[in-house]
Amino acid sequence: MIDQILERENYVLAKKLLDVSHARHEAISSNLANAETPGYKRTDIKADFAKELQKLAQTNDVESISKLQATIERDLKTASVRPDGNNVELDTELLKMNENAMQYEFLTQYTANSMKRIKTAITGRVV
Repeated sequence: MIDQILERENYVLAKKLLDVSHARHEAISSNLANAETPGYKRTDIKADFAKELQKLAQTNDVESISKLQATIERDLKTASVRPDGNNVELDTELLKMNENAMQYEFLTQYTANSMKRIKTAITGRVV
């Protein structure tokens, strides 16, 4: 029975978004660490990932959502901000990191609250 709850679309989607947020944080951290590296190109989650995830969410295909992987790719389209070819802008990366941290915090609270509701339903007591 608990497996049915944990396999619901909302919960699976929240877990997937937490995974994506973690991967994005790693990419942004790498960008910040390499802001002074000559020729470095910033990385981020594959640009069409959000569209793929949204399409799967609309079809309620929980299994496909679980299998979807967020891949990190180099951003070769953004213009270089330095003469050596590096395209990392510190201010932009810091803003993206803060935005990502807020999304992660929201998702962890959502998931924790879902678990509390399940525990309350099982035990009959408000935690």
